[in-house]
Amino acid sequence: MTRDDLVLTARGVRFQGRYFPCSIGKGGITSNKREGDGATPRGVHRIVGMLYRPDRLPPPAPWAVPIVTGDLWSDDRDAPDYNHMVRGPYAPSHEVLRRADPLYDIVLLTDWNWPDAVPGRGSAIFLHQWRRPGFGTEGCVAFSRDDLTWIAGRVTPETRLIVR
Repeated sequence: MTRDDLVLTARGVRFQGRYFPCSIGKGGITSNKREGDGATPRGVHRIVGMLYRPDRLPPPAPWAVPIVTGDLWSDDRDAPDYNHMVRGPYAPSHEVLRRADPLYDIVLLTDWNWPDAVPGRGSAIFLHQWRRPGFGTEGCVAFSRDDLTWIAGRVTPETRLIVR
């Protein structure tokens, strides 16, 4: 572990000497992640990308990629693009990345079950904005907008999310 890792603790996520309150999956933490279980997977997960809404905020980091209309994330375990970003129109089950609410204004992508996705093992473990403090996610780790913006400006592709 380094100070540049995001480490989930009982106090929140520790990163660069600070603690950030967060929300995790409504199903708690699991070592046996499955699609739709609402749990945050235990393990060491690399940050492999960053997405942001360019119509709502400036790039949080130079390597951030804009989310545009038609950007989706496949969560259909039977689709060949399972647990990958896809473009619409897209018939299999998916999540819309360009949402009406601010939850995905900044998204840090992890390598959970990616790039070689195992069907049904779970998709899209993101770091994103929370709905409100303590409101469980579908398995992601969520933060206040201000904290997520601060974190996004400092993570690198070498940063890892560590969930014990």
